[in-house]
Amino acid sequence: MVDVSVLLPFRDAAPTLERSLRSVLAERSIALEVLAVDDGSRDGSTSIARAIADPRLRVLSSKGHGLVAALETARRAARAPFLARMDADDVSLPGRLAQQYRALEARPSLGALGTRVRAVGGGEGLRRYVAWQNSLRTEADHRRELFVEAPLCHPSAMMRASAVDAVGGYRTGDFPEDYDLWLRLDAAGWGLAKLPRVLLEWCHAEGRATFSDPRYRIEAFRALKAPFLARRLVDETRAIVTWGAGRTGRRTMRLLEAHSLRASLWVDVDPAKIGRTARGAPIVAADRLHPSQHFVLAAVGARGARPLIRKALVARGFREGRDFLFVS
Repeated sequence: MVDVSVLLPFRDAAPTLERSLRSVLAERSIALEVLAVDDGSRDGSTSIARAIADPRLRVLSSKGHGLVAALETARRAARAPFLARMDADDVSLPGRLAQQYRALEARPSLGALGTRVRAVGGGEGLRRYVAWQNSLRTEADHRRELFVEAPLCHPSAMMRASAVDAVGGYRTGDFPEDYDLWLRLDAAGWGLAKLPRVLLEWCHAEGRATFSDPRYRIEAFRALKAPFLARRLVDETRAIVTWGAGRTGRRTMRLLEAHSLRASLWVDVDPAKIGRTARGAPIVAADRLHPSQHFVLAAVGARGARPLIRKALVARGFREGRDFLFVS
């Protein structure tokens, strides 16, 4: 009986692969298997993996068809009720898998459970992103912030295999495969949450897909989340208001309009914009808003704007998640 199957794809990861594999295999308190999938390595990575003499490690191949194919190769070979993720340059810290396994067993509403992470490498933008991710803990936190960015660090996640299977596994497309999975799990009614401990070192070297793959460009994120956000609001009877008549808000609403979600009003703090129109609707001041009449999508790209918008809306009786959401 296997408790957890670890999905670990790799390609040309010779400098870091052994360290990553051994960090996972150090877990002895639960029954696990590690499915290391070679996605077309040419640097000897496969030999490194095969040289590790541990019966819990299975080395597979996806013949160089890309990350999603490697993940699906591992997922279909997995034998456990829970699937854990790892990348070939990250480090799983002691106790991570056992703590996630126990938490998922105890909380049947969860489809995926991440951990807080420590960023190794990368720049200031990555550190801000990790700080935001790490600030989210509960199911309510993750559901509320889901349309800002991907709320879970994929390599830190453990997932319920039956939930992933029910939503169709990993999908190939012009979008980030992990964010797509989180959105589909949420839409299917599964919760996302995070253990409040740092249990993964998330290592970022130059050239990592997070920085270079076009599937991770900001336009791909926006296009991916639009239909899910429209579905979330399909039963909303109040007028939709977009806070932010600048570039971020207009681009966001252009995508949502393709899914029949249109702003009836826009809000902006720039006095020069008030009284004008954006995409056919009037731009007004925030004092026009009332939670009984309006649902607000706050789509502002300026750093530091979200706390100010949150404070202004809460002061007017709006409750985040019920009466307004942040979108980026």
